[in-house]
Formats: sequence, structure tokens, C-alpha cells
Amino acid sequence: MQWDNDFQIHISLANDSNYMLDIKELHHTNVEENTSTSFTYLPTRLENEFVQRLKQTEVDTSAITNEKIIESNKTLWSALHASLGGGWVHFVNCLLYSLETGYLDITSPLMKRPESDWKPNPMTESYKRTRKWKYYVPVNQKLAIKEYKIKKSNNNLAHLNDVPGEFIDLFMSASQKQYNQLNQIHKSRAKARIDLVKILVGANYLGETQIKYIKSMVLKAMVDYAEDQLPSVIIFDNFNAAVAMSLNETGYQVDKIVFADERFISIDTRMMRINQINKIVAQINDVNKEVFQQKLKSYYN
Repeated sequence: MQWDNDFQIHISLANDSNYMLDIKELHHTNVEENTSTSFTYLPTRLENEFVQRLKQTEVDTSAITNEKIIESNKTLWSALHASLGGGWVHFVNCLLYSLETGYLDITSPLMKRPESDWKPNPMTESYKRTRKWKYYVPVNQKLAIKEYKIKKSNNNLAHLNDVPGEFIDLFMSASQKQYNQLNQIHKSRAKARIDLVKILVGANYLGETQIKYIKSMVLKAMVDYAEDQLPSVIIFDNFNAAVAMSLNETGYQVDKIVFADERFISIDTRMMRINQINKIVAQINDVNKEVFQQKLKSYYN
């Protein structure tokens, strides 16, 4: 990977393919060394060793149900965590990838709620909030936003408060018509981000069948992950650095660092910047692991 002139980064992969990335279109971060306890999400690819390890494990994609309730399939978090490991960032990234690639579909037949005239007596709060849902997650934009607002007013968004802000903004601003238009675009990244929020909004209403379906599709997407995926390059503006990053079950890892002013800085300055970037990434991993696993445990318990 080389930082060339005219806002271009040149990447040569091991399979002899070459790419030019426009620096202005890449994700930029001004993340400071004294990382706060807020959620940090960086768009990264999955680490190849993690993908290869998953490929050694047989994945059941049948989503066949049985009467025996398996502990790990009681919540979406526990089901995926048992298979994928890692913390919240890893969970979000894998779930999002399965949506982006089209393996996971929130309107799959297994996600559809059965039609019934049954009503609980007395009326329960969950029934009132989900009775108009056609699926186990709120596919309809109006209903999804309504549920999000209810959870927010009840301070019940521990698992959603720190999802990337642009994901939430996109979800909240899209009309049903706009969402339908995104539905017609093959592998729409915008639709995947909205669907991720919808899954998390409705996560506590998922049954075991739906959890097993989501789990199987996420694992299938991971196993079929293309080996020639481009590295995710993020610009660390504070250090004039372009950083190729990947993500495995333990967190973010730095694969390669290049500097815009590499020809003009000393070896000591270069090593100091590299050490600072690695330290920041390590802090991000520590914060994400500590804060978000605790939030998820408190939410699902």
C-alpha cells in the first residue's frame, strides 16, 4: 500500500490485483489518544484467519427447529457470540456483513409472524407494540421508528445508543417509499444499515426459530466470505496516516500503515506515530470490550 499524489492510495494485493482508492472518499477519524468510553465503530473487513477458522467448522444453514431449547439460542447476542466470539463491534460487523451481502433477509419466510386473531387477556404491552408487525422485526419504517422512540423514551436502548450515528440518522430519516426504493438495489449498503437497526430494535421479540435463522445466515455469510476482499483503509488525520485495518473476534487489528509525509519525517517520528496508532487501537478494543459487553448483559438480563 502506497500513499500517492492527487489524493490516491495505491494497493496491490497478493493475487496481483491493483486498486486505486480516493482518499477523500475513505472514512476519516480524528480519534484522540485519550479515547473516551463511547462506542467506536470503524468500517473494517473480517480478518482472514478468523474466516478460515470458521470454514473449518460445519455450519448448519437449515434453521430446522426442534422442541429442545438451546441456551445459546435464547437471545441473538448469545447465539452469535457462542459461534463468533468477540465483543459488540465484532457482533455488529458480522451481522451487517450478512445483510450487505444478501445472505440475511429480514423478510424471509422464517421471519414472518403467523396470522392469528388471538389476543392476550389482559392485554400485554408487547402485544400492543407488535400486533401490527408482519415480521418478528419491524420491517415497516413507521412501525420501526415508533418502536425505536418508545424504547428511547423508556431508556431501553442500551444496545442501540452507540450504533454509528449515521446508521441511526439514515434509519430515522428514510420514508417507507425511500426504503422500498433501496430494496430494489442489489446489495444496498444503505438498506443493510437500516435493516441492522431494525433487527436490534426488535431483538427482544425474536423467537428461537428466528434467532437460529439469523445465526445460520450470518455464519454462512462468514464462511463464504471472499478471500480477495479489499482491506478497509481508514485515514487517521491526526497522524497523516492511512491505516489498513481488519477485525477478528478479539477486536480491531492494524495490518498496514502508510504516511502522507513519509519521505519527510524521521524514522523516530514514524515509529512514534505507529506506536501511538497501535496504542489508540488497543484502547478502542479495551473500551469496546468492557463497556459494551456490560451494556449487553444488563439489557438481555
